[in-house]
Amino acid sequence: MKTTTLADKPDAMSPAGAEIRFIMDGETGNMIHSTVPSGQINKATRHKTVSEFWHVLEGRGQIWRAREECEETVVLEAGVSIDIPVGTAFQYRCDGDQPLKFICISMPPWPGDSEAEPVMGIWEPTIA
Repeated sequence: MKTTTLADKPDAMSPAGAEIRFIMDGETGNMIHSTVPSGQINKATRHKTVSEFWHVLEGRGQIWRAREECEETVVLEAGVSIDIPVGTAFQYRCDGDQPLKFICISMPPWPGDSEAEPVMGIWEPTIA
């Protein structure tokens, strides 16, 4: 059994460009807290082997997801949950005055930054 608390400062940056804080890890998955600063548009990516669940805590933004014949853009705001199945291209952004903050659960556990491959998104990223 594990118990953790949220770190004051980010532990790392995601391959897409969000600040991340590690929360929990285990044999079947891991959980992080992500923060996207106001006005930031992250890089579009696709995961090779992991699926994710997100739950938005605060802020406002959008996420674009595309997989096979399905493509959609969804508003991200407090209370919204989304999934990102393996092989789904996605890109997200913070549209509000406050940072976009969400919990992300990865299944299986995140294997490392080489997991995310860059793809063409629908917005021009504001980060390198």
